[in-house]
Amino acid sequence: MQLSTQDLDILLAEPSDVQRKIIRQKLKAEHVHHIAEAASLTEALSAIALHRPDAITSALHFADGTALQLLQQLKADPATADIPFLLVSSETRKQQLEAFKQSGVIAILPKPFDAEQLGKALNAAIDYLSPSELELDLFDVHDVRVLIVDDSRLARNHIRRVLSNLGMQHIAESEDGKQAMTLMQQQMFDLVVTDYNMPEVNGEELTRFIREHSTLSHIPVLMVTSEANDAHLANIAQSGINALCDKPFEPAAVKELLYRLLNQS
Repeated sequence: MQLSTQDLDILLAEPSDVQRKIIRQKLKAEHVHHIAEAASLTEALSAIALHRPDAITSALHFADGTALQLLQQLKADPATADIPFLLVSSETRKQQLEAFKQSGVIAILPKPFDAEQLGKALNAAIDYLSPSELELDLFDVHDVRVLIVDDSRLARNHIRRVLSNLGMQHIAESEDGKQAMTLMQQQMFDLVVTDYNMPEVNGEELTRFIREHSTLSHIPVLMVTSEANDAHLANIAQSGINALCDKPFEPAAVKELLYRLLNQS
């Protein structure tokens, strides 16, 4: 059964009393009725230990730590690793947000955010929690063989979860482009989902390798990167990627992209 915002049990972690009140009101306007609150990292971890929320909405800075510390602790524990994490921050510097994008955060909301931005983030959390299989015209999604290439284990875990929710069952992983090259010469794949920034062999170089080898050249390549809007990526399409997807890896956007990619052949 598909979840709705009314079903969500959310932990709101925010040190400011005023901001907590504002965000709570905005969540209620989106029909989120079950909201617990925490004003510090310690309170948040205690609340999660007592009752596992469906999703967490968190500010960036607390008196006793940061949202990144909270996220890393959650990801390190199998019992909480798959809780969707929504960051709310006025931070715009790419380098400050990069660690969150690489850690599998479900959404990054600006502060302040509007109803449309919050609705999109909540829907991403629902899509993450509620598997909805991708229905393809040409073949069964269960048969699709996917290779995920990313040097971040947390990012790979997040992408794997999203793809599994879409019904994909045959998923292999590589830690970098060089390892992926070796694996692709040993196994057959129907789709490659690759990061852009990786050591030794990056996503662009991996894509060029795929396109230059006749036995691999037909494979659709979805590039996932936190730099999808940067000007220097404008020429990446020339390497032969089929689609570019921003991090966070949003389930609804990915589903739409993959439907288009996998129904082309």
